[in-house]
Amino acid sequence: MTRILMVCLGNICRSPLAEGILRSKVDQEVIFIDSAGTGGYHVGELPDRRSIAVARKYGLDITDQRCRKFTVRDFDEFDLIYVMDNSNRRDVLSLARTNEDTEKVKMILNELFPNENVDVPDPYYGGEFGFESVYEMLEKACAIIAKKLHS
Repeated sequence: MTRILMVCLGNICRSPLAEGILRSKVDQEVIFIDSAGTGGYHVGELPDRRSIAVARKYGLDITDQRCRKFTVRDFDEFDLIYVMDNSNRRDVLSLARTNEDTEKVKMILNELFPNENVDVPDPYYGGEFGFESVYEMLEKACAIIAKKLHS
């Protein structure tokens, strides 16, 4: 089974959306997707209500998710770790123990903009439109990831 982890700061906005979107595009019998945050601010909480709403708008239910913090153990548990921005990338890489750990970490928007390390903007303070925009970015990136996983 291929195991993929989506990571953002609080695990309430971007990474839960990425998890839900990618889950909807893959065979969950062979691909496991989870999400985590680099900060432990919201451990145990549901995703942000605006993430839940935008996911629901597109037919996805992410209310089964609960926020958790990224740990060193995640390097052992996951094959690929997609981070949402450069700050998350630095935080995750600071915990890497080996080159193998480092090689698992990918910027999610590099799927759309190869090697450009473009950030998925944090929509938390951006109002409702920010969540819609983030959803659209993640939808496109996850479509590419799903295609690669199934090829």
